[in-house]
Amino acid sequence: MNKELSNFLRVLLGSLRDLLPIVLVILFFELVVLHQSVPNVTGLLFGTLLVVLGLTFFTFGLEMGLFPIGEAMAHAFARKGSVFWLLLFSFTLGFGTTIAEPALIAVADEAAKIAADGAIIGISEAAQESYANGLRITVAVAVGLALVIGVLRILRAWPIHYLIAGGYLVVVIMTAFAPEFIIGIAYDSGGVTTSTITVPLVTALGVGLASSIKGRNPMTDGFGLIAFASLTPIIFVLVYGMVVS
Repeated sequence: MNKELSNFLRVLLGSLRDLLPIVLVILFFELVVLHQSVPNVTGLLFGTLLVVLGLTFFTFGLEMGLFPIGEAMAHAFARKGSVFWLLLFSFTLGFGTTIAEPALIAVADEAAKIAADGAIIGISEAAQESYANGLRITVAVAVGLALVIGVLRILRAWPIHYLIAGGYLVVVIMTAFAPEFIIGIAYDSGGVTTSTITVPLVTALGVGLASSIKGRNPMTDGFGLIAFASLTPIIFVLVYGMVVS
């Protein structure tokens, strides 16, 4: 109990330290550059407190739950020795975490509204919901496939730079042929997948798997899954835009 309390206080202090520069920057520009008083000081302080507590609980929860379970499952699959189940788990993990990603939900909903305003899709609520859900599923499938490729890279010791360079070459070529309205959304989709839910579990999976396989280095082989998770959604969403248009 004392150890957990000590860890919680450590995370709390870390959250305060991380947020302090942001608060100082805002206060500097508000008071020194704009020469304005801080509006609603009480609300600002209360909101900052909620942010600190939220970040603290989130980080503490990752350390207690998501990181250990991700690494434990990677070790278990490595001991089981079944590549099929490992790849299936990787795909479903990527799909499940991405489809629930709050940042992706927000981007997909906003993209649907803009697409409706631009007469790319119908203006009805059903049309917008269908477009947003299609975008979310497309990105989720892309991340699932990305984890499969990333896990195979760890198992087979494929060089990551060739895969990443080749992937972005495909992105550049597809950008020249994709409809203009989908390009920005596609590039943003690659970024929103690497957010609060996806990153911890994916990182734990890669590090745990590399630690479990003889001849693999967790530092050089365990990382890189996030790069694939950022790359493949761009390709898939560009294709999605071509299909929709």
